[in-house]
Amino acid sequence: MDPAPAPARSAYAGLFLVALATLMYEVLLTRIFSVTMWYHFAFVAISVAMFGMTAGANWVFLAPRLFAPDRTARHCALAALAFAGAIVWSFLTHLCIPLLPGRSLLAFYAVALTYAVLAVPFVASGVAVSLALTRFPGRVSQLYAADLTGAAVGGVLVIYTLKVTDGPTAVLVVAALAALGGVAFAAGAADRGLGGAARLGCALLVAAAGLHAVLVQLDRPALRLTWVKGELARPPLYERWNSFSRITVEGDGTVPSPPFGWGLSAVYPPERTVRQLEMRIDASAGTYLTAYDGRLEAAEHLKYDVVNVAHHLRRDGRVLVIGTGGGRDVLAALAFGQRAVVGVEVNENILDTANHVYGDFTGHLDRDPRVTFVNDEARSYVARERRPFDLIQASLVDTWAATAAGAFVLSENALYTVEAWTLFLERLTPSGLLSVSRWYFLDRPDEMYRLTALATAALLRLGVPEPRRHVAIVRRGPGGGARLPANVGTMIVGRAPLTEADLDRLAAVARDLRFELVLTPRVAADPTFAVLATAGGLAEVTARFPMNIAPPTDDRPFFFHMLRLRDVFRGGAVRALGVGRINLEAVFVLGALLVAVVALSILCVVVPLALATGRTPRRGALPLLAFFAAIGFAFMLVEISQMQRLGLLLGHPTYSLSVVLVSLLTASGIGSHLTRHADPAGRGAAGRLALLLGAVVLFGAVTPRVVAGLEGAVTWLRILGACGILVPLGLVMGTAFPLGMKLAAAAAPAPLGPWLWGINGAASVVASVLAVVISLHAGIAATFWTGAACYLLAGGAFLVARRGRVAGEARAPAGLAAGPGRLTAAR
Repeated sequence: MDPAPAPARSAYAGLFLVALATLMYEVLLTRIFSVTMWYHFAFVAISVAMFGMTAGANWVFLAPRLFAPDRTARHCALAALAFAGAIVWSFLTHLCIPLLPGRSLLAFYAVALTYAVLAVPFVASGVAVSLALTRFPGRVSQLYAADLTGAAVGGVLVIYTLKVTDGPTAVLVVAALAALGGVAFAAGAADRGLGGAARLGCALLVAAAGLHAVLVQLDRPALRLTWVKGELARPPLYERWNSFSRITVEGDGTVPSPPFGWGLSAVYPPERTVRQLEMRIDASAGTYLTAYDGRLEAAEHLKYDVVNVAHHLRRDGRVLVIGTGGGRDVLAALAFGQRAVVGVEVNENILDTANHVYGDFTGHLDRDPRVTFVNDEARSYVARERRPFDLIQASLVDTWAATAAGAFVLSENALYTVEAWTLFLERLTPSGLLSVSRWYFLDRPDEMYRLTALATAALLRLGVPEPRRHVAIVRRGPGGGARLPANVGTMIVGRAPLTEADLDRLAAVARDLRFELVLTPRVAADPTFAVLATAGGLAEVTARFPMNIAPPTDDRPFFFHMLRLRDVFRGGAVRALGVGRINLEAVFVLGALLVAVVALSILCVVVPLALATGRTPRRGALPLLAFFAAIGFAFMLVEISQMQRLGLLLGHPTYSLSVVLVSLLTASGIGSHLTRHADPAGRGAAGRLALLLGAVVLFGAVTPRVVAGLEGAVTWLRILGACGILVPLGLVMGTAFPLGMKLAAAAAPAPLGPWLWGINGAASVVASVLAVVISLHAGIAATFWTGAACYLLAGGAFLVARRGRVAGEARAPAGLAAGPGRLTAAR
């Protein structure tokens, strides 16, 4: 019997590099689309990209003559080079396509065209990866290990690439890495012409990336984001990227203008002006840099802003500002004469921009002895900080940015959960206050309703019998200088009941500044607020309210998404309830995407098999189909749910992305490599799958306890705890795919590998959307346990497929049982 084919050593490097470039480009597209489009469209982009890879795998399956086995190395090289070229072409094309507002035919066409262009590079990537993984069944364990390890390295490399350069340059870097993968594949093709062309293409892309990086440093980039959220973008004064944001500074700081205020009082003198610059995050979320020369008169307008009303109640105290932005809240604390201010900002680029790049403009607040800036996620910092605060302030802390997790988590926020607010209240002095400002839509203040429900739930958890005595809500009255489409309200929550002196002072401030008292222990302008602030009324109101205003928890940390699952396709009716356009579109897009990916996945399963009927026998294919679909669902559901859970523990987006991806994917790669001698017909294979299921169940139960136990630990210990969960889990999760491929090579009478790999990819796409749907509707834990159930189904399908193989061998004439011989030869 002829020995099974083995790939050239360079093929492992080629697969590693293509997988690396693929994951880097997926994350990059999330970043870029979060700027050029809205974050929920970035989520769709990732799904379309993954489907491009599935289409590439199906192409390999449907065209066996084109992709002849004896030319695998050449085809892998050509696909990798096509991947590199298509990356550049698709990105340049995207820069020329505006995302038009609304739901017109042209707007739909613009989005559809963008996604079609986006999918092309991933089709080429899918061809290369599919060929490499399925043409050498005897080496699938080692090849799959190279694939996963490459993806893990890509997840880290994209972080550091965006640390030193911008998004467009990073795209050129990814293209160069993909071309380098083509060079590696070409080395095993014994084709000097192809090798020379690959090296030339790689050299040109490396040169282009290096040249553009230099141009970026000189602030003269050749490639810029031309269309930003449907508008032609002007070059900003300053631009800086990282793995979870793009920061720009715009405006003219030399020309005084009316001061910006989230909720500026109507009594503020209109003739007063300040010098200021606008800082934008992903071209949407904004904050302002205020010119400050050390004289507090420059910050006088901040005393008239409703977001700072709590400073009127607590003076000469220790203040924590969550989300410093351009420094307005820190400057406000100084203007009110607070003793000490700690500003926690998760985005290091924001801190660097405000305090260093524009430090001369902002007065170098970081040099003020009363001020301390901390680059950390606020909840993680507060959990570790033992000194109490007199005031904790968070003013409209959120963005429309896609998260570092590749937009898979749909903008959850760990600051607005019952557990987070319980922690914040525990870190206050006995008379301390928590001040949180959010949008207050006049006709339907659903966001403030939910904020009230959140405050009540947190106070009840702390054992407070009458939550309303601890809560006050103030909103900006009519008029005012804010250039905003909606009103702003500030909620004040006391660890102790608000005193009569507090309420008198608050009433006087509201009268003097023409603010409106919406809720206090004395008054309630809206009876819904009054009921929500009571222990008995919370459950009743949240159950019957048309929107989901129930208090978010760490298991369902989606404060900004108040649509229930049943409301996804009730666009007109829901819009009448006053839901914000962005949230409505986000949930609508998510529902439509789920339907689309399920339909496309069915096509990926049915159409290739129908087209192959007559030349590819289908005996034994059904249980294999079920196995690869189930592990595709399971891996993605477990990965995303663990990313969501451990994101609460790790805090900083960079840690969440790098630690989770590197730990899980690298460990999965090692687990795959450990199956290189495994026989799918032996008891060891079933034992490995049983171990996998047991490990998933164990770590599903352990993870919430580890997260809770390490919340206040130092950073390195939290990272170590996350790795302690992810590495063992990844080791066993990485065994399923290579065991299935070995079984398919031995059991199936025809080469179904590319098709099965495509099914696995299609299932992963559906799971990436389904994970968010389940998390929104039922919680992160439900997402995880759904993944565990999929692993159970996969184990059953594997046993059925293996039993079919054994039965086939029993029917086959002696010496014709190709499967075992092929595997034996491969070993």
